[in-house]
Amino acid sequence: MDFTRRGFIKGVLGGVLGLAVLPALLKAPGLYLRRASAAPTIDLADGGGGERHWGFVVDASRCIGCGLCVQACKRENNVVMEPEYNRTWVERYVYTEEGEVFVDSPEAGIEGFANAPANLKYAGLDIDKSHFVPKLCNQCENPPCVQVCPVGATYKTEDGVVLVDQEHCIGCRYCIQACPYGARYLVPSGGVTPMGYSKVVDKCTWCYHRITKGLRPACVEVCPVGARLFGDLHDPESPVAVALRDHPPAVLKPALGTKPRVYYLGIDTEVR
Repeated sequence: MDFTRRGFIKGVLGGVLGLAVLPALLKAPGLYLRRASAAPTIDLADGGGGERHWGFVVDASRCIGCGLCVQACKRENNVVMEPEYNRTWVERYVYTEEGEVFVDSPEAGIEGFANAPANLKYAGLDIDKSHFVPKLCNQCENPPCVQVCPVGATYKTEDGVVLVDQEHCIGCRYCIQACPYGARYLVPSGGVTPMGYSKVVDKCTWCYHRITKGLRPACVEVCPVGARLFGDLHDPESPVAVALRDHPPAVLKPALGTKPRVYYLGIDTEVR
């Protein structure tokens, strides 16, 4: 029997909150295929309330699906190598001339797509176009993961970045279910976070330990084509501000009202 503080709280909440109704779970990235749905564009978010207004821009028209971002993220943040555990991943969107849209992400895109053949579900169909879409935590202005955490382990910093206090996380998975972007996972037994914890929730932090020192996130640092940009939107000369100045952005699932702060350029409306 687990008599630790985390074990006690987890046991109590498991009985009290086990019947709670949570938002639909988005399937975690890995080896899967799904049809995509439409997503309209939205306005820029208001900021995190601090001096800085961090923003992340993904230019899908530049992404080549090389997987270097996934590799760098895992190395930088001690993410286990299994493809179902990721702070960031890359998806491939394939559009057929018949109007169908398919999405796959072999091994979360970590080895790129050069040796990943088209999925058999659209083999033989006439392909109109395809492109790659990197995914990561959207660092929402209105994060549902913060709202459902029963112990306050998920919180938002003054500069607007959503983090997990892994010392207090009880691994109940409510935040994983609440995230509509599939951006969270439970660290498996045998894996540990940079803080040395296992069986707690982990996710992309935009490399908070780096950006607070004036460095760029690891995935941004290694991107060979500049498809990932990061910076302060309050600074008109920052890479993200410059990129968004003349290019209206889109975000994922804007109708949910979460106000994501990952802005996409060059994506079709079917991306979700």
